[in-house]
Amino acid sequence: MENPKIRFKGFTKDWEQRKLIDYLEVSSEKNRDNRFTKEDVLSVSGEYGIVNQIEFQGRSFAGASVSNYGVVENGDVVYTKSPLKSNPYGIIKTNKGIPGIVSTLYAVYKPKEITDSKFVQIYFELDSRMNSYMHPLVNKGAKNDMKVSAENALKGMVSFPKKDEQEMISLYFSTLDNLITLHQRKCEQTKNLKKYMLQKMFPQNGAKVPEIRFNGFTHDWEQRKLGEVLISLQNNTLSRADLSNETGIAKNVHYGDVLIKFGDVLDVSREQLPMIKDEKVLDKYKASFLQNGDVIIADTAEDTTVGKCSEIAGLRDEVVLSGLHTIPYRPVEKFATGYLGYYLNSGAYHDQLIPLMQGIKVTSISKSAMKDTDIVYPKSTEEQAMIGSYFQSLDHLITLHQRQCDELKKMKKYMLQNMFI
Repeated sequence: MENPKIRFKGFTKDWEQRKLIDYLEVSSEKNRDNRFTKEDVLSVSGEYGIVNQIEFQGRSFAGASVSNYGVVENGDVVYTKSPLKSNPYGIIKTNKGIPGIVSTLYAVYKPKEITDSKFVQIYFELDSRMNSYMHPLVNKGAKNDMKVSAENALKGMVSFPKKDEQEMISLYFSTLDNLITLHQRKCEQTKNLKKYMLQKMFPQNGAKVPEIRFNGFTHDWEQRKLGEVLISLQNNTLSRADLSNETGIAKNVHYGDVLIKFGDVLDVSREQLPMIKDEKVLDKYKASFLQNGDVIIADTAEDTTVGKCSEIAGLRDEVVLSGLHTIPYRPVEKFATGYLGYYLNSGAYHDQLIPLMQGIKVTSISKSAMKDTDIVYPKSTEEQAMIGSYFQSLDHLITLHQRQCDELKKMKKYMLQNMFI
């Protein structure tokens, strides 16, 4: 029999093709003695595995009695017959946490002596492998429910190595998962820190200084109307269909990208922007070519993200224009890089926009409404620069952890495709 493309050194025995029932057996253990309560009910998640239902979903969906629920010990394998987007025939997961119970909609299995139960979950983690295994075994009912018994779900063929190799593979993927979780956690922690500091490093509710400030700065901050500090430029109305993702004569900042893709500071030398192809557009908007330090505000959205902005940075010789549903602004005095981008996206400023927004399904805000909003800033450009630099460093950390997380997920997918038959 063939063996996987990638294999740990020292393992030479052929993998065996056998029915899954040779590796797992149906568990008939029920919660007859009510050892477990509704607080111990488990759910099966495609992303997070077997989790406590209340902790994961915020409430218990158990019926009046849980005495007929199946008991799931640590190391047991659970098959959920609920269809998911990527897994129309359900998923198989191993309980790596504390014991609990699952409803009768789940099938529970005990690993046999030749089986490492964690390996079973990893084997079926690749969607295509899970789907191709279950497809011949499952009949879907009229309500899209799974017509397959716990016993019949074990009658498909699998290719497994000996137990010692199973355990080595399980350890490898456990290490990968732990690294992914670590970077995800660090990414979320840094995002939460940024959110907190955006609240604390800009004055709130008419205050003249922020709660948290860099040492050495003591003067009150300036408070001015937006219309006194920023002047509006002209935006074009080109739709996505009018733009090219490949070639053109100028770059274009589209409101959808400001809302979803771009951060507080948009480095146009690094980000890929859609291109304008028509030279006539450049002639028409020549007076509104963007410069470093300009801010682009999205004036339309489907929620209160209206007003989200990106500050232009990294611009050299390129021509960049502000596009559909945006308001481009240019400061009348010099601001340090990053300050306006982070401040205008902070709650200290953005909360002013919420009562000014109009519309129900689609929300928008106008230049005339924005011009009377208050802008606060330290007079010292050195303090502005330190604030901008601080938040940019947080963004770099977020990007770093997200990139490492994405690379590890790619590696995991590759290994799932090549370390199994």
